[in-house]
Amino acid sequence: MTIDSIAPPITRAISDSRDSIPVQAANRELIHAVRAVNASGQLGDKNQMTFSLDRHTRRPIITIVNRDTHEVVDQIPNEQVLRLAENLKQPD
Repeated sequence: MTIDSIAPPITRAISDSRDSIPVQAANRELIHAVRAVNASGQLGDKNQMTFSLDRHTRRPIITIVNRDTHEVVDQIPNEQVLRLAENLKQPD
């Protein structure tokens, strides 16, 4: 009898091996900076800064999100720049 796991298999580590060591280090520094900004209260009580990687381009994204509504107040780089970078990366 075979017993399969309900959870899907993990296909990659959280820190993707496609990222170089310097990129991973820079991302860690960015995460620490985001945490410091959130701890400082500079964005007010209603907003928080988040860090993520764009799924397609693997570029870092910083967003300011309203904690109550979860609405994105601002994003760096904006969505248009990310899609432009993605399109430039793809071969014709």
